[in-house]
Amino acid sequence: MKFSFKDSAKWSFFIAIVTLILSSSFSIVSTFALAGVSFGIGILIVFVIIFIGIFFDMLGLAAASAEEKPFHAMAAERIKGAKQAIRIVRNADKFSNFCNDVIGDISGIVSGTATAAVVLHLMSNIGIKQNTFLYSLVSVAFTATVAALTVGGKALGKSFAITNSTQIILFVGKFFSFLEEKLHIFIFNGNKKGKQKARGNNGFKSN
Repeated sequence: MKFSFKDSAKWSFFIAIVTLILSSSFSIVSTFALAGVSFGIGILIVFVIIFIGIFFDMLGLAAASAEEKPFHAMAAERIKGAKQAIRIVRNADKFSNFCNDVIGDISGIVSGTATAAVVLHLMSNIGIKQNTFLYSLVSVAFTATVAALTVGGKALGKSFAITNSTQIILFVGKFFSFLEEKLHIFIFNGNKKGKQKARGNNGFKSN
């Protein structure tokens, strides 16, 4: 596997900008979504954020685990999404980086912030002030529960991703095929050969 500092630097800069934009967007959306909502709706929003992190973590691991060969056979049979799946596997490092490190980490940070907002809203409604033992106890309990759900969910997702990597990446390939056909958006575009050489050459590209 040949390392290219120039290509890696370009990708690092690009993904840093994407992370900045997405993290800001996630934070703004979650803040507005939680403003004035009931405790039940707030908890539901936190669960949705957790699920997003688990789902993308699963996609990233599936890309890293999938082999290219089955998709060549599917492409020969003209199965929709197979060609796009090949490109995903060839760019597994970038796809995994985006799914696991960008979306996954952002979801973890936002879910923590959202949990704090939900706890604050709940405590305010029942008249319990901050900096009290009960407030701290409830905050720790909620934070620990969110952490447990996140870690447990990701563990389950990893097992599923490893055993079903081909099906998962084909599903994503079909989605990418839809983007290409309907919206003319090409997520990965290039001619890298083989999974080992797929590390570090192509990034996201829109036409």
